[in-house]
Amino acid sequence: MAKRGPKGPLTDDHKAALAVGRQESRMVRAYLDGLRAHRPRRGRKRSPESIQKRLLAIEAEVLDADPIKELRLIQERRDLASALESLATQPDLGESEAAFIKIAASYGSRNGISYGAWREVGVEASVLSQAGISRSS
Repeated sequence: MAKRGPKGPLTDDHKAALAVGRQESRMVRAYLDGLRAHRPRRGRKRSPESIQKRLLAIEAEVLDADPIKELRLIQERRDLASALESLATQPDLGESEAAFIKIAASYGSRNGISYGAWREVGVEASVLSQAGISRSS
């Protein structure tokens, strides 16, 4: 099998281009990871009030529950507490979004990424517009 990789030593320009590509990939990944972590879930949305109401109901149910039901109620209580905490903390994508806006157009054109692909992974149209990426791009 033939040896892969460069045929000779890399030039400084080539090394710099590779470094820029790696840096832009990290910026894009950070932004997309942030979007994915805070993507809206399917189903009925829970409000802090409805979660609190259910937590109170669980406390009452646990007192008379058999061991298996108690176990399930305790797990539900833990899940609801976690959900309540995540509702209290809103995602701050500002810094990674600003970095994404600066490099998205060059990254996308270099890697052949279309407007539709960006939208499909969850990037808002307004963010793409700010980045200079249009539907015809």
